Amino acid sequence: MGAGARANSRRGEVEAVIDGERRVLCLTLGSLAELETAFGAGDLGGLAERFSSGRMKAADMIRILGAGLRGAGNLYSDEEVAAMSVEGGIAGCARVVGELLVATFGGPQEAASADP
Repeated sequence: MGAGARANSRRGEVEAVIDGERRVLCLTLGSLAELETAFGAGDLGGLAERFSSGRMKAADMIRILGAGLRGAGNLYSDEEVAAMSVEGGIAGCARVVGELLVATFGGPQEAASADP
């Protein structure tokens, strides 16, 4: 899925305008495994815990965006992703990363609704 595609939220996909083109991002099992290795997380729970702090380096956002792009079928290296422009600048980038993580791991609302 490349430029101009539409995201399917049921599959955990999100949309972002990157380098002036609408792109789809998705954290698949393969891209999550890539992130586990990149961040030294022992499992998905450790990865989710790392992201739940809300604190993130620019390099972290590049890795997550890259994994999301690759998960949706785009063949970009992290170096190529680092050179790309996300609509809205750094705030837009943070928003896309946040949406991607919520689509993958859920958010506070999902956790609250799961409580008995």
